[in-house]
Formats: sequence, structure tokens, C-alpha cells
Amino acid sequence: MEQSVGDLLKSKGLRSTAQRRAILTALQGHPHSTASDLERRIGVGRSGSSGPSRQGLYNVLEDLTNAQLIRCVEPAGSPALYELRVCDNHHHLMCRKCGLIEDVDCPIGVAPCLDPVESKGFAIDEAEITWWGLCAQCQEAVAGS
Repeated sequence: MEQSVGDLLKSKGLRSTAQRRAILTALQGHPHSTASDLERRIGVGRSGSSGPSRQGLYNVLEDLTNAQLIRCVEPAGSPALYELRVCDNHHHLMCRKCGLIEDVDCPIGVAPCLDPVESKGFAIDEAEITWWGLCAQCQEAVAGS
């Protein structure tokens, strides 16, 4: 993050608390983290830990998502995933076998990438696309079986 985590929080009108800074820092270099991943990374529930409680973690994730500092992606059949890449109209590739997730830039660049056949009166401002398949490593494993 180019800005300090504390400055980033303040720029969105949020107090710079230890829990918020810890979660933003834990997401750096670890896109598509689940709440459980973040629990392990920041020490939720460990005795002597200064990290938030489990409920506190979920509250902070909601606050950061609402402030558009993080994005929550909810792929079908998977736990919610959190990432720092926000407001850039990107999409995801997901491996059905190992769960690998890769970001894919939108070829159009502006939201929404797709328009529905019928808008049914909605003012469409975003399309969230997830492509499912097998990553290269899982394809090799299947072919070698």
C-alpha cells in the first residue's frame, strides 16, 4: 500500500485501530483470504494476543468492506474471500479442484463488463464474473492419473 495503513483508514473516515491495521496488513500479499485465514494470520483467540475476537474480526471486515478499503467476494460453494483490490472492475478465475483463485482484469475496463439481456428496471453499475475450471497444475495432475 502506497499510503500508510493508518492514513488510508483516516482518508475513509475510519479510526486507525490496531485491529483494522492488523487486518489490512494481513491482506497485503495474501489476496483472496478467508476470515479463517485472517484469524490465523493475526492471532484471533490466542491467549495473550492483542488481536480482535472472532466477532470483532467480522465487524472490522464489514467496516472495511463498507468503506471500500477491501472487497468481499462470495463465490458459490466457498467461504467469503477478502482482498485489497477494490473499485477496479476486475474478475476471478477459480480452480474447482484445488481452489486456486486468480484475478482477471476486465477487458472493457469500465463497469459493468456485461449487460443483461433485460435490465428489468435496474440501473446496472457492476457485473461480478467468476470463471470456474481447472488450473494448469490440476489439469496436469488429472492428465497424469
